[in-house]
Amino acid sequence: MSEKSGFIRKIRTYLERNKLGDVLVLRGIISAADLKQHLFNQKASGLRLGEYLVTNKIISKNQLAFALATQSGMRSIAAGLAVFASVSFFSAKTVHAGSIKDIPASLTLASASVGAGNLSQYPALFGSTEQASRDISAFSKWSDMFSKFERDVQTGNGGLVMAQWKHDLQPLKNLSLREKATRVNQMVNKTRYITDNRNWGKSDYWATPVEFFTRGGDCEDFAIAKYASLRALGVSESRMRIAIVQDMQKNIPHAVLIVYGDDGVYVLDNQSEAMKYTQMVQHYKPIYSINRTGWWLHKTPTILASAR
Repeated sequence: MSEKSGFIRKIRTYLERNKLGDVLVLRGIISAADLKQHLFNQKASGLRLGEYLVTNKIISKNQLAFALATQSGMRSIAAGLAVFASVSFFSAKTVHAGSIKDIPASLTLASASVGAGNLSQYPALFGSTEQASRDISAFSKWSDMFSKFERDVQTGNGGLVMAQWKHDLQPLKNLSLREKATRVNQMVNKTRYITDNRNWGKSDYWATPVEFFTRGGDCEDFAIAKYASLRALGVSESRMRIAIVQDMQKNIPHAVLIVYGDDGVYVLDNQSEAMKYTQMVQHYKPIYSINRTGWWLHKTPTILASAR
């Protein structure tokens, strides 16, 4: 059995094993011993397990809803990992989209709902439903990259590159948000595209803007550079997210910058010279999105996803 097929098989097994009963035991709602007896009684009743447990007052409706959300989140993440695994074992299908692997396996819909506050003040992306969280500790590549960039700014690292970047941004300061987004998208897209393997000798590396403008980068590096550029132009980070999506046309993962404008939601994409509104982009299925204030886990309705 090949390495690829073995890994995919493990993911499929994971998908099959995350049944409702397993989640209830995992969350400490019922014991493993009780589950065995409940499963026996449930089969005899003809009801689904959740219906049986609630009807017989073994668990509450809220506990059932929590368990179902957790189960759904686990399966979404496992399915996403299966997609990314299949991409990582094959050569790239396009020169302008990278293999995104920074998807922490611990993320679930249930965990995403913790401490969200007012994060979801904008419409959900690409017709998805989303759960938000302020806890971005699992996204180490994102956090480490920005910490490094802040040090670059403070210490003057990459002086010539930073000076040129600031010079290029200067004429954009008094433009509208839409014009800033349009011009930044065009400016950053002029940078060389190069895969992380060729550039850094790693399968996935999130470059700082200094590194990106010096050496080029792949899709998430373009999105990060646009995020940092608009931030430098005074755009609130609450209006921006790096979105990790599945390109349903090319069947590959991809990263774009999302900007919430006053006249709509913009997509800044290294695969498109023109900035687009989200309603013009029908082939992206969002997986998760993030900024420096929080992250969002996305779930796309099955009917909508299959139509893309």
